[in-house]
Amino acid sequence: MPAAFRRWSRRLAVLLLLPLLSLMADSLARADGLIELDVSLDPASRAFKASARLSPPEGDFRFMLHESLRVTGASAGGRALTAEALRGPVGFRQWRIRQAAGGAPLQIDYAGQLPPLDLQRDHRSVLQRMPPMSSPEGSYLPAGSGWYPQAREMFGYRLRLSLPGEQRGLVAGKLLAETPPARPGEPYQASFEMRQPTDGIDLMAGPWRVRERNVAREGAPPLVLRTYFAAALDATPGLAEAWLNDSAAYIRRYSQAIGDYPYDNFSVVAGPLPTGFGMPTLTYLGEAVVRLPFIRKTSLGHEVLHNWWGNGVYVDYRRGNWSEGLTTFMADYAYKLDESPAAAAEMRLGWLRDALALPADGQPALRDFRSRSHGAEAAVGYGKAAMLFVMLQDRIGEAAFREGIRSFWARQRFRTAGWGELQAAFEGASGQALGPFFEAWLNQRALPAVRIESAITRADGSQHQLTLNLAQDAPAHPLRLPVEVLAPGRREIHWVSLAGPRASATLRLGFAPQGVRLDPDTRVWRRLPPGSLPPILRQWIGAAAPRLVNAAADTDTRASVDALARRLLENAPTGAPLASALSGREPVVLAGTHAEVDRALATAGLPPRPAEVASRGSAQVWTLGPTATRSAPLAVISAEGTAALAALQRGLPHYGAQSWLVFDGGRASPKATWPAGRPETPVTGR
Repeated sequence: MPAAFRRWSRRLAVLLLLPLLSLMADSLARADGLIELDVSLDPASRAFKASARLSPPEGDFRFMLHESLRVTGASAGGRALTAEALRGPVGFRQWRIRQAAGGAPLQIDYAGQLPPLDLQRDHRSVLQRMPPMSSPEGSYLPAGSGWYPQAREMFGYRLRLSLPGEQRGLVAGKLLAETPPARPGEPYQASFEMRQPTDGIDLMAGPWRVRERNVAREGAPPLVLRTYFAAALDATPGLAEAWLNDSAAYIRRYSQAIGDYPYDNFSVVAGPLPTGFGMPTLTYLGEAVVRLPFIRKTSLGHEVLHNWWGNGVYVDYRRGNWSEGLTTFMADYAYKLDESPAAAAEMRLGWLRDALALPADGQPALRDFRSRSHGAEAAVGYGKAAMLFVMLQDRIGEAAFREGIRSFWARQRFRTAGWGELQAAFEGASGQALGPFFEAWLNQRALPAVRIESAITRADGSQHQLTLNLAQDAPAHPLRLPVEVLAPGRREIHWVSLAGPRASATLRLGFAPQGVRLDPDTRVWRRLPPGSLPPILRQWIGAAAPRLVNAAADTDTRASVDALARRLLENAPTGAPLASALSGREPVVLAGTHAEVDRALATAGLPPRPAEVASRGSAQVWTLGPTATRSAPLAVISAEGTAALAALQRGLPHYGAQSWLVFDGGRASPKATWPAGRPETPVTGR
C-alpha cells in the first residue's frame, strides 16, 4: 500500500465527541487539565481496570466512556460522589458526576471487558471510528474511543500501565520508568508522561520484543529510539536496526530543515491492525508492511514529520487541516524529488489525476478538509494541499519558502495554528502579499480551466517575439504558469501570469518557436484538456452514481461480484444491462468470469481485453475512457471464478491510481496507467 499508505487522523473521533461534553468554551490551546491514569489490562481476558484523576471545569462533569466500561466509584477529597449513567451516542455511555464548586481533584474508577481485537478490519475500515480492542496478539485503545474520561480538548497526562509479564505497552510521551517482571507471573509495569499539550491518548500493547538505541544530540539529552516488534518480526536479521537507523536519519533531516525535534524519544510499533497511525513520539504500523523496505523510505518519514506538523504545531480543525498537505509535500513529495525530477512530476500528475477522476461538482474546498475518510477528501486534503505548497514555492522561491517554514515552526510550536498563520509566515519570509493566492486555492472548489488561445511569433532582428494569449474559465484563479516553448532541438521553460479571465504575455526568444505546451510538467492545479489524462480506477471508486453490470451467470459468482462492488465502490452502484449502462455518462463496472466478460464485450462491440493483461494472472482489471460514440467510461473486472473475485476485495480498492492491473490471487503485478497525452499548441507567424 505505498502511495495510499498515510497517517489517518485519529483526532476526528475526539472532535466528534467533544460537543457532547459541554466544554467548547475552553480554549483550544488550554493544557492545564492534567490527567493522571492508572491502567491495568489483561489481554487474555480483555479485563480492563483504571483510575483517573483530573480537575474538570466547575459544575457537573459530563464525560464519555465506551459502552463496555462502567464507572465503579468516584470521589473528591476523600468524599464519595455519585456517577450517573446517561444516554450517549451509539457505542458510548455518557456519565455525569455532580461536583461542589472549587472542589478537590476528581478521582474516577472504572472497569469492564473490552471488545476483542477485530482482525477482519481492512485498510479502509480502520479510517472509521474504532472501539478500544484487546487480545493477546495485540491491543489498541484509540484516542476518542472512550477508554478514559476527557475534561478538555488539550491536556497533558501521566499514565502508569500494568500488563501481564509477556506483554509490553506504551502511550505517546516520555517513558519515565519501566519494570519488567523479575519472575514468571509478575506483571510488566511502565509509566509515561506527556508534558506538551495533546488532544488524545492512544494506548498500545502486544507480545513485543523491545530494542533501544540512544542517539547523541548537541545541546540536548540523547534521543531514545525504540522498536516494538513481535518475536518473529524482531528475529528478522537487520530489520529492527534498519528501522532505528532510518528513524534517526529522518529526525536529523527535519530537525535541520524545520527546527529541533520537539521530543526526546521516538518509537516504531508494529501491530496486527492493517494501519498506519502517527502520534507524538511514535508511529503504529501494520506488521504486514513493516517488512517492506519501501515503507521505511516513504511512510516512516511521513510519520516522523508529523511530530512537527500536527503533533508539534496543532491543527485548528475549525479552520481546516493544513497538516496533511504540508507533510505530504515535505515527506512523500520530497522523497520523489530526491529520486528524480521525473518521479516528482509523476507524483504531481497523480495528485491531479485523482482529483480529476472525481465528479466535477463533488470537489470539496480545501479549507473544508478535516480528515480523510474517502477518496474525495484524500484527493483534496493531501493532493491539492501538497500542490498548493508546490505552487507557493514556485511563486516565492525556495529560499523564502524555507525561511517561512522555519518561522512558522518557531512561532507556533505547541500552539494551535490554521492556514492564516501559515500565510503570515510565508508573507513575512517573502515580503509578498499572498492573500489572493491563499483565498483562491483554499476556498474555490472548481479546478481552473486554463488554455492558450493563440501563440503568435514575429521576427525581431536576430530574435523572435512570441505573444501568448491565455484564458481561463470562471471562477478566475491567480495563476503563475510555466510554458514550454519548442523548436527542433530546443526546449525552454518560461513563466507567465494570469490573474483574470484573460491575459497576454510576450516572450523574447533566441530561436524561432514552432509550438508551445502549457504547464508540461504539471506544476499547477488545473483541469486538463480531454485526452490529456488516461482513465484510472479512482473515477469508479469515487463515482457519485456508478453502474454495475454483473455478467456472472451462476448464483455464487454473482454474489462474489456484488460483494466486490460493495467493497470497491464508495457509493452503492445501480445494476443495469451493459447496453443501457453505456448509453449514459456515469462510470460503468463490468465484472464476471473471463468467458462471461469476453462474451459481453463482443456482444456490445467493445474492444477485447488489451494485450497488457491478456492471458495473465487469476484476475485482470482494465479501464476504457469515453469515445465519440460512447460517453460512459468503462472498468472491466475479469476473473477465473469466485475465489479469484473474492481475493480482489482486500487489495483492489487501494489501486485507484492505476489504469490496469493483473492479479495473482490478492497480489497485483504488473500494474500501470495508460500513457498521458501532452497537447501542443502550434505557433503561427505574422
